[in-house]
Amino acid sequence: MERVDKGLAFMLRYENVAWYENGKVRILDRRIYPTESKFVTCNTHEEVAQAITDMVTQSAGPYTAAGMGMALAAYECRNLSYEKQMEYLESAAYKLANARPTTANRMTLIVKGCLNVAKVAMESGQQVDEAIFEHTVKSINNRYSRIGVVAKYLVDMFPQNGNIMTQCFGETIVGMMLKECKKQNKNIKLFCPETRPYLQGARLTASVAYDQGFDVTVITDNMPAFTMQNKNIDLFTSAADSICLDGHIVNKVGTMQIAIVAKHFGVPYFVTGIPDKDYHSISQVKIEERDPNQVLEFRGIKNTMEGVKGYYPSFDITPPHLVSGVVTDKGILSPYDLHRYFESKVENYY
Repeated sequence: MERVDKGLAFMLRYENVAWYENGKVRILDRRIYPTESKFVTCNTHEEVAQAITDMVTQSAGPYTAAGMGMALAAYECRNLSYEKQMEYLESAAYKLANARPTTANRMTLIVKGCLNVAKVAMESGQQVDEAIFEHTVKSINNRYSRIGVVAKYLVDMFPQNGNIMTQCFGETIVGMMLKECKKQNKNIKLFCPETRPYLQGARLTASVAYDQGFDVTVITDNMPAFTMQNKNIDLFTSAADSICLDGHIVNKVGTMQIAIVAKHFGVPYFVTGIPDKDYHSISQVKIEERDPNQVLEFRGIKNTMEGVKGYYPSFDITPPHLVSGVVTDKGILSPYDLHRYFESKVENYY
């Protein structure tokens, strides 16, 4: 298998996202990267699920962590009967898939694939944990490859010497987009809002861009309008945690306000990803609300008086009229016509 992560930044290489080996799962701690490059070691699948909940990994990282967590679960129950192993793995699958509510639909597809592999492995006498691990690595490689096609369609829209604004950390699309820019000889500059309170834009997107040799500037979350107006931003792009078939986009909170500003200044906004077939309407999506105390402090230092309240919705909803196009591996679609994606054969992405 030719690995698609070749030439990508440190944190996008498969071993540095999440990796199963010797009965443990190792996950790069993105809460502190790049200040520190440390890994969280999980000894049980419950610890993997908790790491996902606790944002040790985020963006597309949980998809990989869930698969590796399923391999670990298989290792944990390796000495049980077939029936008991399947019961154990189904329980593990539910815990891992529901570690974060907004992306539970995508995570469920990940763990279902692992369960299918486990059944085949047990029936054929294979080592189940190794079979799930190998399946997970192939799945990661497939996702990187498919997003590479998305990246080509996206980068085709970039002008030469363009100024591109991002939001949060789109993981695979960020690395593959920059890889494609080099392939097309497009010398772009990135402007990354920091994305409080975890600073994914500042710590992760900017790190990947710098790692891959690009000019990158971080701005605070209240600067996108001024930056678009004064830095000649050509295009705004983000990934999405959910792309509903009614054209609504769920992504890191702050995306909608940048999309509004982009509309005001005539800057196109292109969302990247695969539409969610099971989300026909935005009403089906549960917006995760995280610990409000995270808004009241920064890296453990409290910024408010005792008694002041916080509010932390993790995602917001961008309506279709603010979206210029949804960039998929089948081309760029109108947000009002996403059903078209499924009119031709769709390979399993997760």
